[in-house]
Amino acid sequence: MSRAATEPQVEPFDPRAKRTVGGAFLAMFTVFGVAYSFGVFFDPMAAELGASRSATSAVFSITAFAYFSLGMVSGRLVDRVGPRRVLVAGAMAMGIGLALTSRVEAMWMGYITYGAGVGIGVACGYVPMVAVVGGWFDRGRAFALGVAVAGIGLGTLVVPPIGAALVDAHGWRTTYVIFATGSALAMLLAATITSPPPVMALGDPPSLSASVRTPAFACLYASGLLMSLAMFQVFVYLVPFAEDEGVQRVPAAALVGIVGGASIVGRLGLGFVAERMGRVRVYRACFFVMAASFGLWLLADGYPALVSFAVIFGVGYGGFIALSPAVVAELFGPTGMGSVVGTLYTSAAIGGLFGPPLAGAVIDAAGYPTAITASMVIALAAWAVLIPLGRNGTEVRRPS
Repeated sequence: MSRAATEPQVEPFDPRAKRTVGGAFLAMFTVFGVAYSFGVFFDPMAAELGASRSATSAVFSITAFAYFSLGMVSGRLVDRVGPRRVLVAGAMAMGIGLALTSRVEAMWMGYITYGAGVGIGVACGYVPMVAVVGGWFDRGRAFALGVAVAGIGLGTLVVPPIGAALVDAHGWRTTYVIFATGSALAMLLAATITSPPPVMALGDPPSLSASVRTPAFACLYASGLLMSLAMFQVFVYLVPFAEDEGVQRVPAAALVGIVGGASIVGRLGLGFVAERMGRVRVYRACFFVMAASFGLWLLADGYPALVSFAVIFGVGYGGFIALSPAVVAELFGPTGMGSVVGTLYTSAAIGGLFGPPLAGAVIDAAGYPTAITASMVIALAAWAVLIPLGRNGTEVRRPS
């Protein structure tokens, strides 16, 4: 039986579809806005708890590993029970986790409270929601996903400055209580306006093992792992690199915000372009743009050059994030999409866990130029892995 015969047709102008895109935007704005605000809490937490920089940074590394790993669980769960219950669970986890983090007396406690609370919250607010949005759309899917994941970029821009102002005014502990309340309420609101797409009414999702055994999945997984090993260096080391080059702290920190702002352009603009030029083709191009941008970083001489790097990398990164679930839906179909996307994103969990420490070791041993060059080579390898995608049978959908 063909896929068209087994999957109900989705009406792209259904009001429920539009509300679901809004719910996904709000969920991702919330969970990533909180997660990427950790730098605001870094110094005051480390100072009060008497922790080293490496011990404090481990809070974020553990959290990132948790939410990318747990995406495989939450993605499978949303295929079975729908998005509302998953979002409610994420709201409870994030609210309780942040509230408990406000009361920790040692950094290792934060590994548990923040790592579990925010890790589960992001896992519930990200992978399940891209799967749900992808299920609501066929025509215009890449653009709809671009709008949804633009919440990540806007959250990265808006929430950290709010967190910084709150920390200055009330301290980091009270700020975490405020974040706990606000994030839980926002995710509950997202749950109320989100609806499962018609493709989720088919019962149990198809076999995940049939997808992961395909050449297409192998291409996507290997390329995602390689790119994650390279790209997290930007989020961890771009600011200290700029400061070592003599850039003041505030404009150096703004570089990450520029990446986030440019990523919104990539998420929306490239999603629109992908509908006309092909999702796989544009997805592959995003990898090449990110790889090439490392050359700009390597040759950067002064702050304007670093801004140029941040903009170009951010556009490619935004397209990569927006198009990844759209490519999964195109290659494997939207039914059971949460399971496939969640499993695919374990590649980012591995890359996020090992990439920054390895880059740090290279920086300590040989300096930034060597580490940046290594990241560029790895990113080019990620692009090269994608070249066969859509050829020689890699575009065949998952067997039914």
